[in-house]
Amino acid sequence: MSAESTPEPGIPGASGPAGEPGTAGRHRAKGSRRKPRAKRKGLLVTAWTAAGIVVLGGTGAGYLYFKLNGNIKSVNIDQALGSARPTKVDNGSENILVLGSDTRAGSNKKLGGGADDGSARSDTAMIVHVYKGHKKASVVSIPRDTIIDRPECTDTKGETHDAASGVMFNSAYSTGGAACAVKTVESISGIRMDHYLEVDFSGFEKIIDELGGVKVTTTKDIKDDDSHLDLKAGTHQLGGEQALGLVRTRHGVGDGSDLGRIQLQQAFIKALINQVKSINLFGDGTKLYDLANTATKAVTTDSDLGSINSLMSFAGGLKNISASHMHMVTMPVQYDPADPNRVIVREAQAKQVWNALENDKAIPKSATEGTATGDAKGVVSAG
Repeated sequence: MSAESTPEPGIPGASGPAGEPGTAGRHRAKGSRRKPRAKRKGLLVTAWTAAGIVVLGGTGAGYLYFKLNGNIKSVNIDQALGSARPTKVDNGSENILVLGSDTRAGSNKKLGGGADDGSARSDTAMIVHVYKGHKKASVVSIPRDTIIDRPECTDTKGETHDAASGVMFNSAYSTGGAACAVKTVESISGIRMDHYLEVDFSGFEKIIDELGGVKVTTTKDIKDDDSHLDLKAGTHQLGGEQALGLVRTRHGVGDGSDLGRIQLQQAFIKALINQVKSINLFGDGTKLYDLANTATKAVTTDSDLGSINSLMSFAGGLKNISASHMHMVTMPVQYDPADPNRVIVREAQAKQVWNALENDKAIPKSATEGTATGDAKGVVSAG
């Protein structure tokens, strides 16, 4: 299936490897492609996970309600960024920045295979635009290797970080966390982010396992020792570890680029949404609670979503969006002439994307024609 050419507008997911800020290595010999680092990881952030708590708020199960409420971590993005932001558009739509993060701490240390160095990295970034009426959505994946000018920003601890030119996009998160990531996305797009959702990849693995796995079909063999993935062409019911391997892999298929991995992630998200739609989450109270407990521990939200009641309302607004009503694209980019392992924004076409979202319109096909997209298209589809 072609995630880039789906005719209807669409919703979240994600992952990509960790990266460091700065421009070191940008002048590698033209045409050479760096071998991906073995411990890079990615994860998928799924906004629908909040739906698992919807029935608990009004059941009288007070202990469960407050336990889940206590699981949620939130950050006050609005306070950190102040008023110097794009104007909030009041047309019934919503924009959510969805990030996957790698903290290399706790259970993430085991999954990542690296030391707990106290750092945190953004491995995946997606802008999810939910259209008025909340029956369709568009998702714009931002490649982590995009070279951008990062704006000055203040993090949620009140520390100010200087602007920087010619750095990788994911340096925003590693520099100043959620607030600086939001500030950078708003600077690139000119669009205000209404909400923020982040999940760690150990939580992602557990969510997939508790759902009973996700069915996908691969058209090629996929083998990647670094992400512990070995799939023959065909249909598979992926457990959490395999699903994590799929959304992490860079060189299991294609040319080893982050762009190809984004295509795999987008296809997996559609399979995941289909899986959620096919099972009765609300028919099994124990399963529902287990899923809600895992999901609320895995996510970090903006302060407006930082409670069970808020997540219930948010999830209720997403439940009618199906995979067939998702339009998934990658931000228009081209390979950086100074370094083929990096990409730069194709400004004119990117402007078409941002204008469409700002005006709550479908992203035009011309916005992504002829852009760099990797070569993993059609390798994975919903099972």
